[in-house]
Amino acid sequence: MATFLPEKKTATVVLSLTVGFSLVSICVVLFKTEHSDFHFVSSIVNTIKSQAVHAKEMSQPKNHLHEEFQKLVGQYLSGNIRFEDLHLHKDNDAMSKSPYQKERVLCWIMTSPKNLDVKARVVRDTWSRRCNKVLFMSSVTDPKFPTIGLNVSEGRKHLTAKTMQAFRYIYENHFDDADWFMKADDDTYVILENLRYFLTSQNKSEPVFLGHHLKLKQGFNSGGAGYVLSKEALRRYGEKGHDPKLCRRDGSGEDVAFGRCMENLGVRTVNATDALGRSRFHCFRPETYLAGKYPKWFYKYDANGAAKKGIDSISDYAISFHYVPPQKMYDLEFYIYHLRPYGIVSGTQELRK
Repeated sequence: MATFLPEKKTATVVLSLTVGFSLVSICVVLFKTEHSDFHFVSSIVNTIKSQAVHAKEMSQPKNHLHEEFQKLVGQYLSGNIRFEDLHLHKDNDAMSKSPYQKERVLCWIMTSPKNLDVKARVVRDTWSRRCNKVLFMSSVTDPKFPTIGLNVSEGRKHLTAKTMQAFRYIYENHFDDADWFMKADDDTYVILENLRYFLTSQNKSEPVFLGHHLKLKQGFNSGGAGYVLSKEALRRYGEKGHDPKLCRRDGSGEDVAFGRCMENLGVRTVNATDALGRSRFHCFRPETYLAGKYPKWFYKYDANGAAKKGIDSISDYAISFHYVPPQKMYDLEFYIYHLRPYGIVSGTQELRK
């Protein structure tokens, strides 16, 4: 017994020192980060503290706070990636820049207040910067982000209303700002250079509707993969789309409802596969196509044989991918625009039909 007490005291001292050094290390790391990052960590603490008070008042379960904390930490970790690097690759981008003013693209992103700081923020900081104009559509106006608040309730049951009102807003306020008008979700990644290349084979004065074509009468384009309206298609929607007999205001599947609206307005879908029959707009992430692991509905509704396995299922000039979480969006940004095999100068292909 005489030797037990000192050992116990020693263990207590060691444990205390370990915890103390750990806390000091965390503080050092935080103070070494940029001021904005430190401010964000402080906001996590303040947010969790306020939610703890609210939880106590509302008798919410403890795991709710745990989930919120994990979400905020995930937001912090995915927010430290910067792509404005100084070591430029000295690429000759004249060919990609050429269609920038000839095929002007307005991108509008469907988002919601709860997704702003996690999903929409990453879209804003990555691919959407290459649009000629970008608008974030939500149910609440947020001038700091910024978002445009539409008069619509949040939730999957109201995605049709959000889409109809968003295109109405764009027609009334931005019709002359672009030649093509793309809708994308806040978990969609888009390669604008490839989109503009594809659009050079299309005519903005024709009533066309571009995306991943799914079968249903004329068919419709997948909402998640993103779809594009020509200027003439938007004009027709702006002039006649307010008629509920032609375009329903809410309910049903958003992409199905909008596809029927386009069909009723005489806007036709276009086969967007490349010259080799490979898809450009994608309903899923790249790995889904490479592995060929599709849900059953995709085999049933895919209109142009995109349900293949391997690299033959994706165009070398792919335009979009869906179900891309924030960290994966950063990954794609790195792989597409920064990673290079030394000594290989990529050539161009003619993949327009």
